[in-house]
Amino acid sequence: MSLLAKRLDAVKPSPTIAATTKAAELKAKGLDVIGLGAGEPDFDTPDHIKAAGKAAIDRGETKYTPTNGTPALRKAIVDKFKRENGLTYTPEQVTLGVGGKQVLFNAILATVQEGDQVVIPTPYWVSYSDMVLMFGGTPVFVQCGENSKFKLSPEALDAAITPKTKWLILNSPNNPTGAAYTERELRAIADVLLKHPHVWVMTDDIYEHLTYDGFVFKTIAQVEPKLMDRTLTINGVSKAFAMTGWRMGYACGPLPLIKAMNMVQSQSASHPTSITQAATVTALNDPLDFIKPRNDAFKKRRDMVVKMLNEAAGINCQTPEGAFYVYPSCAGTIGKTTPKGRKINNEQDFVEALLDEALVATVQGAAFGLSPYFRISYATSEKALSEACTRIQKFCAELK
Repeated sequence: MSLLAKRLDAVKPSPTIAATTKAAELKAKGLDVIGLGAGEPDFDTPDHIKAAGKAAIDRGETKYTPTNGTPALRKAIVDKFKRENGLTYTPEQVTLGVGGKQVLFNAILATVQEGDQVVIPTPYWVSYSDMVLMFGGTPVFVQCGENSKFKLSPEALDAAITPKTKWLILNSPNNPTGAAYTERELRAIADVLLKHPHVWVMTDDIYEHLTYDGFVFKTIAQVEPKLMDRTLTINGVSKAFAMTGWRMGYACGPLPLIKAMNMVQSQSASHPTSITQAATVTALNDPLDFIKPRNDAFKKRRDMVVKMLNEAAGINCQTPEGAFYVYPSCAGTIGKTTPKGRKINNEQDFVEALLDEALVATVQGAAFGLSPYFRISYATSEKALSEACTRIQKFCAELK
């Protein structure tokens, strides 16, 4: 009898974490590797949020909390959704997770069973499909290529829905492409969903505040209130607040779903730390003045990276609306050979050769379900990005 559960047969380790780990190992050997794989802001948590966490410790707020969070945090989350998104929830409709990833995990564990289908626009964040597979569901991938600006069309969504469809997972701004849906685009998707009342919507809004060029963020339940009773709106503090290590995700949705998710949470991690909860109250309630200068820096990096990548032979890169990723195509390099004699047959070969020969770590597009692309995170210094893009240009120029 095997020790390991059969459900793990369909699950892979996170390729983004694997890329970051490999880059760290090479750095430890003394190699000058530039890691562009991690989806983590290089900015620090704002001082007032750190101070709130420290103050909570000093006040002795180091005990268990309710599974769905302290009253102060639940109120802050409800107020945030009302103030920023026009969504009205009660404190009982709040669920928490140790990061947004656990909120997604809890939702899928609580609802997806053998035979259920989950529509996932591709390219997608690497964990969506593995979570669905882990609990016996079937991911239904809908290709969203460059011609559609990496966004789901209403026609493609309509064609993907079957009587077995339980969820649509919608991520805007998107990881890995940075593509973000306009209100008009969300309206068209909502119109399709209104035709299929058995389909629920899981919207991952973790990059909500990271948008550029005047883009106005909207979430789907805000655009179409008739979807409120079958939408789980997920968010967190990891990205815009630079709190990745604090581990706080949250969501609101219909009460029966939230109760089920909180029951799952009560039997797993119980709740995020009391200290993180206190810091998150401050993060959500206080002004967001620090976000604009950071976004200005991200935009400057984005523009430089897109320009330099498009100057590299065989690379084509679109300009994204949000997040801190670009998703360039390396189609023009396939079939060529590197200076060290390695043949590039696909983007996996490209990414591996780029790391081995140019010491730049990225993530292959196959990890996100769409080839031949690779993901670059520009959540690092302008100096490092400039050097990395210069290396990419040189690497591509030397391909034969």
